Amino acid sequence: MSDESASRVSSKPVPAPATQGAPAGEKPGEGRDEAASRLKERIYITFTALAVVLTLASHTDATPPQAVATLIVTVIGSVLAMFLAEILAHFVTHERMFTAREARRAASTSVGATTAIALPILMLMAAWADFWKLEIALRLSTALLIVWLVGIGFAAARRLKLSVRQKLMVMVAEAALGLLVVGLELMAHH
Repeated sequence: MSDESASRVSSKPVPAPATQGAPAGEKPGEGRDEAASRLKERIYITFTALAVVLTLASHTDATPPQAVATLIVTVIGSVLAMFLAEILAHFVTHERMFTAREARRAASTSVGATTAIALPILMLMAAWADFWKLEIALRLSTALLIVWLVGIGFAAARRLKLSVRQKLMVMVAEAALGLLVVGLELMAHH
């Protein structure tokens, strides 16, 4: 083999070796990029929901139906914006539109991020049904969203080749960032 052909062979990208199981929060058959997209979108939606819940808590004139509607509309708008961003990024990167399979996966990733608001919606619906006051529902929702962020961090870090200490640091960092968002929102609205 000539030096020229040897350099051509060695410059070809080598596919990553297959691993057993689905690493770091991936679904079976899902690549790391797709898992990373799912993770990012869940984090974005969780922080969006956290900001909405904190903003609602600062407005004492909000009613439970308004709170539910505000949270749902904001999250739907965010999901649509993320989906549009995904379409545009794909178009720019690949110079083509999605295939049907890619479109389904992108839509599933975006819509799947809405799971972050399931428990806050239930808390707000309980306030709507006069089970408790809206203030309590919003405080519970804030706590649940921060716990959700830590859970996302745990799901992402649990299969990584990190020490237990490093995994704990990831979860503590996410909780700290969630609390920082809470602090910033409270400063902005008081």
